[in-house]
Parts: sequence; C-alpha cells; structure tokens
Amino acid sequence: MVMGRWRPLWGLRTCRPFRDLEEMERRFDELLGWPASPGAWRRVPAEVEWMPPIEMFEKDDKLVVKAELPGINKDEIDISVVGETMTIKGGRKTETEIKQESYYCCKRSYGSFVRSITLPSAVHTNKIEANLENGILEVTLSKAAEVKPKKVEISAK
Repeated sequence: MVMGRWRPLWGLRTCRPFRDLEEMERRFDELLGWPASPGAWRRVPAEVEWMPPIEMFEKDDKLVVKAELPGINKDEIDISVVGETMTIKGGRKTETEIKQESYYCCKRSYGSFVRSITLPSAVHTNKIEANLENGILEVTLSKAAEVKPKKVEISAK
C-alpha cells in the first residue's frame, strides 16, 4: 500500500487545464534544456495576449453584451455587426515613457484586440445602442422578430 500526503482542499482546486498544460510544458522545456523547443513558438508576447473579458445575456427582447475595457476611450473602440456576428475592436496604448525609473516588474499589457461574438439570434442593426461607463462597455441589441412558419393550405380540384 502506498501512503500519500493528505490534501484536504485538493478536490476544491479550480480547474485551469490550459494554464496547467502550459506550466507542464515550461517545466519539460527547463528539464530538457531546449531553448528553442517546439512549444516556444506558441508563446506570444504579453501585449498580444490581452483580451477583454466579455459576457452576453438575454434581457426581455434584447441581447446585452458587456466588455471590460478599463483605460480605453470611446474613440478607440470600433463595434460592427455583420449577420449574426458582432466584432469589437480596440487597443490599449502605452503611457508616456518614464526614463528616470527602473522597472523590476511590469504586468500591465498593451496592444490591440479583436473579439468576435456569434449572436444567438438575428438582431436589428439599426437598433443597436452602446454605452461606455467606468471602463465597462455595454452594447444593447434588439432581437429581430423570429420568422414563424406559415402553413400553406392546399386546394384540390
């Protein structure tokens, strides 16, 4: 019988499959000493990785999409709807360069982003409202009336 250390909160750990796989890949790269390993090409710089979190929900006869865009002005955001796909484009710009300070750690990300969302139903493109307040973009889309099938009567002669 094999004895193992008891971990009372082991089952309550949050599931992060992709983060865990990346960590495992990084450890294998370190173990094997491959500076140019096949996994290295998959890593992208921090300025490309940033994607704003988005949520979409249905409210009465409208679809509401909320996106967290802190520090971005409304002039830097572009929203378009084509068919049943809504696309939000924008970008974060770096602040002015600080020459007197020495950075030891910088975890703020910059760069452009594009998020495309497939809408669950057709919308009226002329009835779209967007509001940016306190870094939260809220886009309200009016759902188009669903096309109901019409029963066709057949006449016999």
